[in-house]
Order: sequence, then C-alpha cells, then structure tokens
Amino acid sequence: MALLESKSLPLGTDLIPFSLPDPDGIIHTAANYADRKVLVVIFMCNHCPYVKAVQERLIALQAGYEQGEVQLIGINSNNAQEYPADSPENTKKTISEWGINFPYLIDESQEVARAYQAQCTPDIYVFDQDRQLVYHGRIDDNWKDPAGVTQQELKIAIDTLLRGGKPSTDQKPTIGCSIKWK
Repeated sequence: MALLESKSLPLGTDLIPFSLPDPDGIIHTAANYADRKVLVVIFMCNHCPYVKAVQERLIALQAGYEQGEVQLIGINSNNAQEYPADSPENTKKTISEWGINFPYLIDESQEVARAYQAQCTPDIYVFDQDRQLVYHGRIDDNWKDPAGVTQQELKIAIDTLLRGGKPSTDQKPTIGCSIKWK
C-alpha cells in the first residue's frame, strides 16, 4: 500500500465529462446530475483502508442533503485484474454491504481517473452548479478516527456552496492508497 497525496488540479477547472457504468451496467454521465447544485466526484475503491475508514462519513454526507442539492458519485478506477477486490462483482457487493447511497461507477479503462489526474483513494473533487472545480481536498481532519474530527472540510465546502459562497482556497490534500494503474 503506497500512501499518496492528491495532486493539485487547478480550482476553476471545468468538470471533466464521464460516461461510466455502475456494476449493473447502467451508464451514468455527469449530465444525469445536471439539476444538482453540487456534484462531488470521489475516486475510491473497495479494499483501501483509507476509503474504508471514511466510507460511513461519505454515506452520511450524502444522506444529509435534500434530493437535488448534492450528488456524490464514486468511481472505482483500480486495475481489477491485479486487484480482484475491485472487480465490478465485488464493487456490487461493497455497495450492498456498506449501504452506499450514491452511484458507484466502474472506470475500467482508467481514462476518467487519468483525465482528473486522480492519484489516490479517496481523491475528492467538488464542482459548483456551473460545474467548475471549487474544492479538491480531504473529507476532514482525522481520517482514522471519526470521534477525533474537529473540521469537516468537505461538508463545510459543500455548505458554503449551498449558501451561495465560495469554499476557502486553503485546502488540504487527501491522502490514501495509490490508484492501481494497469
């Protein structure tokens, strides 16, 4: 497990389009969520301890917003040949076992992850209603221990957007396992 920080994609970058299947083969595009005020793209996987440590927080975050306000989208870009835990079948099991309440898509070609310059899992990108990148940082200040969190940075960024503001540009990179490239 290689620990990496997310790379800096410049704030203001336009949403990079995607068209990816979920484990059932249903195709999702960014356009499917055009009515959402905030779109959160998360590169994640099934086996990474950093993702496992924050998964309940991501599920709670999605559940905490009214329909139409915020949409989280998980994308699994790991090489499933070398890491079978990240296969579409196991991603489907993970959705069920964890109770994931947002689309969790498969980027088999890894083209979407490369376009986003995704580096690690989780790697989080927040886009405003104009679909410009306004936040690329961590979930909070304590990935290991939810009880030790003092700053919910991702939630603060989303709430700021929903109030019509712009998130602070003082953003801390997320850390996690490297994406498993082909």
